[in-house]
Amino acid sequence: MSNIILVYITCEDREEAERIGRELLKKRLVACVNIINNVHSMYLWPPKKGRIEEANEVILLCKTLESKWKKVEKEVTKIHSYSTPEIAAIPFIHMNKKYSDWLKEELI
Repeated sequence: MSNIILVYITCEDREEAERIGRELLKKRLVACVNIINNVHSMYLWPPKKGRIEEANEVILLCKTLESKWKKVEKEVTKIHSYSTPEIAAIPFIHMNKKYSDWLKEELI
């Protein structure tokens, strides 16, 4: 059985997060998404230039199975507006059984 992961994605705005989330749900690549508004990000950009940039972003959190990671990454990369989107997978250490069972049933 595949492990459950949290996919962490930063988006330009809420509309983009909703668009990506809906597409992943429609394709049954994820079972649930959460959108967190008003995140202030600071990062070095462009690459190798060392300038500190700041932006207001939205975080999209997606719950899925590790076996779906490559398809999720490919789909997000295809539709994301950023040239270098942040798409990261974080493993869950513990999760209540009812939620875990529901998530797996939705994706298997």
